[in-house]
Amino acid sequence: MLSERLGHRLDPYFYRIFQKIFGKYGNPNLFTLLGFLAALIASFLIIKGFWFWAGLTVILSGIFDLLDGVIARKLEKVTTFGGFFDSVMDRYSDLLLLLALAIHYLNQDNSSLLILTLVVSIGTALVPYARAKAEAIQVACTIGWMERAERIILFSLGLLFNWMGSMLWILAILTHFTVLQRIYYVWKKIRNSNIEIRNKF
Repeated sequence: MLSERLGHRLDPYFYRIFQKIFGKYGNPNLFTLLGFLAALIASFLIIKGFWFWAGLTVILSGIFDLLDGVIARKLEKVTTFGGFFDSVMDRYSDLLLLLALAIHYLNQDNSSLLILTLVVSIGTALVPYARAKAEAIQVACTIGWMERAERIILFSLGLLFNWMGSMLWILAILTHFTVLQRIYYVWKKIRNSNIEIRNKF
């Protein structure tokens, strides 16, 4: 939802910050990798119980994830592999964070929040999967309330302010609602296109 509304409007601001630090040289794939490494560190901090620092590191991971796209566009380094690599690393980052949280609740013997984390993991995996399958059948599908930006914001807030129980409920409901939104959207698009094809004949 945020990505849909903002588009690339923030690119000039992020690129200005990048230029001040790195100049005009940058490798988008390197920033993708840095985002993944930040998520890996955040996962370790979650397991150890340093949630505030984990929240800050998740935000840092999100910033790196924003920068890789900005750099690719501004330096004209957009590649097919870069988009693929970014998508795969995002999935690793998302699921590693949730795996770390599941391990934390397992160690705390908190079965209810452990199960809730697993439900969120399923929704988190299915949101981008639904989009990828839609695009495979030539249907652009970026709609939905809980894309990656929203998930990262809620997850980091849960860590920073120790609201994770509440945030997990929100994520569990809205990730699966987003999947249902996308299923309905794709069904409607296919149905309408079939009607148009039949009308031609």
